Amino acid sequence: MMTAITTKDILRIAAFSDGDAGGNPAGVWIGPALPPVDEMQRLARAVGYSETAFAAKEGAGWRVRYFSPASEVPFCGHATIALGAALAQREGDGVFALTLNAAAITVEGRREGARVAAALQSPPTWSRPAEPDLVADALLLFGYHAADLDPRIPPGLAHAGANHLVLALAGRDLLAAMRYDLDAGRALMARHGLTTIVLVWAEHARKFHTRNPFASGGVYEDPATGAGTAALAGYLRDIGWPHGGAIDVVQGEDMGMRSLLHAEIGREKSGSIRVSGTARRLSDD
Repeated sequence: MMTAITTKDILRIAAFSDGDAGGNPAGVWIGPALPPVDEMQRLARAVGYSETAFAAKEGAGWRVRYFSPASEVPFCGHATIALGAALAQREGDGVFALTLNAAAITVEGRREGARVAAALQSPPTWSRPAEPDLVADALLLFGYHAADLDPRIPPGLAHAGANHLVLALAGRDLLAAMRYDLDAGRALMARHGLTTIVLVWAEHARKFHTRNPFASGGVYEDPATGAGTAALAGYLRDIGWPHGGAIDVVQGEDMGMRSLLHAEIGREKSGSIRVSGTARRLSDD
């Protein structure tokens, strides 16, 4: 019988940190077998981070599931980076094979003093133009207007393990002004099958600033979102954006939790996106 798990058994790691600050906190649990679903959900709710990753050894790799405080999610980028950091500290530097509910991916962890450099390969990507009713609902939710959008990056539905709406804004001030009602956001995301909405402003062709409402998981906003960044990168590839093979994303500034993400973009239409950054251990208190 598995020993009862408490929140003290959960590692706390900030992924996509900006040096010794910022990043998105994730919970990480590693054990011999995954706990029951209701136990993982209870622990994720008790930890209170936007996601907690649970991993158990399976063959030559690891079986992984992700839970937000409100629900299970199919893929979480920042929790994967946090898991990569935890595995590197536990197993040594390397590339670790991960089996998710609906995809097989890898995460790499390399120790660099007190921090760990980590990189994930996302699940396969796809994208398509967003339906007009979805765009209208999203604009209403945030109080934006069609004129606030950047016409160079039309609204799109982008997938990299989970579904995200990409809305590109015409100014940094519009991004800073983001406000919405959490319950209304949760209802919109459930209605349209979204995990998050990626709000983005292009500083230039290879540098972007983003905000990421995650109402579907009961979280107002994430300070760093690897899955959303992978989806954004795949969408930019698909619309022919001049990305030059990679983009840098700054997220969390408006939350006081500046986070840095780097995405490498291949030419294959449905190809995986490599998303990398650093991770730092947080207090377990």
